[in-house]
Amino acid sequence: MKRTTESDSKYKALEKMSIHELLTNINKEDKSVPLAVEKVITKIEKLVNVIVKQMKQGGRLFYLGAGTSGRLGIVDASECPPTFGVEQGLVIGIIAGGDKAIRKAVEFAEDDLEQGWKDLQQYKITNKDVVIGIAASGSTPYVIGALEACNTHGIITACIVCNKSSKAAKTAKYKIEVIAGPEFVTGSTRMKSGTAQKLVLNMISTSVMIKLGRVKGNKMVDMQLSNNKLVDRGSLMIAEELGIPYKKANELLLKYGSVRKAVDAY
Repeated sequence: MKRTTESDSKYKALEKMSIHELLTNINKEDKSVPLAVEKVITKIEKLVNVIVKQMKQGGRLFYLGAGTSGRLGIVDASECPPTFGVEQGLVIGIIAGGDKAIRKAVEFAEDDLEQGWKDLQQYKITNKDVVIGIAASGSTPYVIGALEACNTHGIITACIVCNKSSKAAKTAKYKIEVIAGPEFVTGSTRMKSGTAQKLVLNMISTSVMIKLGRVKGNKMVDMQLSNNKLVDRGSLMIAEELGIPYKKANELLLKYGSVRKAVDAY
């Protein structure tokens, strides 16, 4: 059976379309992605509950993938410390081919059935952790091999894929299958499939961090003050929360180093 991600585009003769037609049709296809994600919210919810439980017991969250999927995992993982103030290494993104594959494709890296598990072992992975394999096709050997090894060692596994009944989904304990349909450019899974994976990753990490107490109200009270924009945002948050002038709020923020600590100390 032909995979959805490899199915022919609904659109023909793309090179004959005007730029306006190209953009309009790409946008039309993109609109279908959130609807596909909506269908699997219950599955995402079950996974988030498990991750929160494991993290409260000292576990970590691993994203593992190749190519676009691997890069998306790395992006989501790298945003957790500055956004939510968690330590580096609580959420970890791993890509087939190593860090050099973030910028440039590494030939055949995704075809190694054993390397994914070897890469996870570099982090001294334990059964407190959760591993999410990210693979649009659901057939990436690098991901499947890692999931199989994790299962053998009693480590909780999940996957985010964009085809039904894939090998990855059959391997993972928690499967999230977002079927967004054929790509605008046939087989170009960096498009709709990549968008679907990005949305799901946003939902997972944000929900987990909120449930771990890293958001107060609707504010990122533990965000790292890594630039002037964030210092300004934090000062405004403190001023609003405490009902004090901006200048005083800014002084408190710089003194205590975080919105949460400044508010608690006032």
